[in-house]
Amino acid sequence: MLPPVPAILLTVNGRPGDPDEISVLWTFVVSGDPPQIGVSAALEHRARGLLEIHDEFVLNVPLASMVEAFDTVDMNSGRVADKFELSGLTRGTATAVDAPTVEESPIHCECRIFDSLEVPPERKIFLAEVVATTAIEGAVDDAGRLMVPAVDFFGMTAGSGEHYTMGRRVGNIGMTVGRTDIKY
Repeated sequence: MLPPVPAILLTVNGRPGDPDEISVLWTFVVSGDPPQIGVSAALEHRARGLLEIHDEFVLNVPLASMVEAFDTVDMNSGRVADKFELSGLTRGTATAVDAPTVEESPIHCECRIFDSLEVPPERKIFLAEVVATTAIEGAVDDAGRLMVPAVDFFGMTAGSGEHYTMGRRVGNIGMTVGRTDIKY
């Protein structure tokens, strides 16, 4: 029963002869400095085995206008179809890691796995360093701060299965001590 968490499309290379993978996995921030994230994959996720093989992936931040493609990715297995084709999303190329991107996503966080943790009964958490980030013009300001109201991001709720857009600022990290410089 958590409020919206990031809606993320994870992309990773496939095995030779198989399509690349797009998956919807639970994603969370581990650290802001250095930038590190975690993703959680169940045994049934095709992405889990591919993450174990490749150790690199991209987190693609989708727009609310992509919610149908996002759900198509989430509700279908890469074992039966190429989810890029199925969802109508465009395969791109990362700048620093060997993994595809989703070109329609305004932000790509390119990641390298540095550790993992088995979580019984069926999950594995992959911890990764963000080694490169690309963003479309207008998604971040000149200082590299995310401009949430400028881009129609959305999140997923745990407990209701619903998606919600974001955009109304209600504060910032450090506001109670007069700080506005913290970005993580």
